[in-house]
Order: sequence, then structure tokens, then C-alpha cells
Amino acid sequence: MYSRYFYIIIFTLLVSCNSKNEDKNAIAKVYDTFLYKEDMAEILPKKISKEDSVIFVKNYINKWAREQLLIQKAKINLQEEKEQITTLVKQYEQDLLINKYKEAVVSQELDTVISMVEIEKYYTENKEIFKLNEALVKFRYIYFGNDILNPREIISLFKDDKQASNQELIKQELQLKSLSLNDSIWIKYDDVIRAAPYLKAINKKTFLQKKKSIQKKDSLGVYIVKIKDVLLRNEIAPMSYALPTIKQLILHKRKLKLLNKIEEIIIEDAIKNKEFQIY
Repeated sequence: MYSRYFYIIIFTLLVSCNSKNEDKNAIAKVYDTFLYKEDMAEILPKKISKEDSVIFVKNYINKWAREQLLIQKAKINLQEEKEQITTLVKQYEQDLLINKYKEAVVSQELDTVISMVEIEKYYTENKEIFKLNEALVKFRYIYFGNDILNPREIISLFKDDKQASNQELIKQELQLKSLSLNDSIWIKYDDVIRAAPYLKAINKKTFLQKKKSIQKKDSLGVYIVKIKDVLLRNEIAPMSYALPTIKQLILHKRKLKLLNKIEEIIIEDAIKNKEFQIY
């Protein structure tokens, strides 16, 4: 296998052997801008055949030339906009530097430890912002095929709803189509339907009723759903469900406070050191 430099040199000889280029390491030129062999060496794939390397380099040079020519044409034909573009580029560079500095400050200085006392206080004082956009449900369900050997035992274990019964169901999970016994967490109704599409067969209004058990049979088997609790749209989300959002909001508030403090300190120090003066 030949080296990448070998292919670049070969292609350079093919495309520019008649060129009177002032720079011996250049393989292409557009106006006063050069493309060098070293540039190509950095981007040329490591394992590539001689023929493919020639095609790759040729395509890259053509792409590079088009970009350079377009840039030159834009500079010539957009003189009036050039100053505006320069201003925008400068502003973007300044914004980028400022944001990077702020990120560094936040990364080093922001206190990310949030106590439960603070979380409870924030939730209590801002409950209205935690109104639900969709229904939540706490539920458990089981789904087994028509050919299962012990349907009555499975149904009995599920309805018993005790830890020992749940453990026994988990042991028999391999012969079940689907199983979910954790009814201690709130789940979006839409997520329930996505996870278990066959539950669409249950009318939504019927499904979203507290303390309700539903048993249905379809062509594939039997599913039983036990609804423990429901919260409807526009009701206040429980704190346990809103917890990630609460933490995010508290951290955002701290972040803004920290950045404002840093900006004030920077200005105060600059005035003190006579680096910032108003005439």
C-alpha cells in the first residue's frame, strides 16, 4: 500500500505539472488562496487505493475551488453587504466568547446541590406552573396468551396485589406476553398506550377512572388492568412527577443569579482598576 503523500504527489503532477505556482507545496490556487498537499494529507482516508485516492483528491479540489470562487464573487458583488456581514461575524464571535466564558464560570461555580426543603418550598409557591397538559395514571397490568396452562392462578396472583404474589408472577414472566406491576409511579396516558398498544381497546374515559379494574380478552389472549390513581389534564402535577422540572428551574434561577453577580464583580473591578471609565 502506497502512502497518502504518494497519491497526493502523483495527483499534483497530473493536474499541475504545467503550472507556474510560486509555492511548490501548493496543489491548487484560486486567486491568491492556495490549497496545499499538507491540507490534503490530513483529510485523505488512510486505507484507499491509488485510483480512489486520485478521484477523492480531484473531487475535493473541485469542491474547494467552487467554494473559493463563490467567496470571491460574493466579495465583489456584495460590497454594500460586506460591512454588515463583517459586523455580524464580529458580533457572533463576541457572543460565542461570552457564552463560552459564562459556561466555564457556571461549570466551576454553580452549586448544583438542591435540598428537599428547597424543592418543597419551590413546589408549594409555584404550584400553578405545574398544571398538567395531559392525564397521568398509576396502574398495573398483565397480559397472557390464550394457551397459558394456569390462567386462574395467574389472575389470582395479579388480583392479590401482594409482594409475594408479585414475586411469583415475575418468576412466571417468560410465559406471559407482557407484565407491569409497578403502580407507584405516575405515567403519561399517551406513554401507556405507546408501551402497550393493545390497551387502546379500552375507552380512554373508562381507563382514566381511579380504583378501577378492567379485564378484556382479544384474539391473542387476556389482559387485566388495575388503575390505582388518576390525574386529569389541568390538575396539578404531584411533586414526585414534577421533581426533574423543579430541579431544572431552581438551577436555572441560580445560574442567572450567579451570572448577574459575576457581571457586577467584573464591572466593579474594572472601575476600581481604571480599566472602565465613562467620560
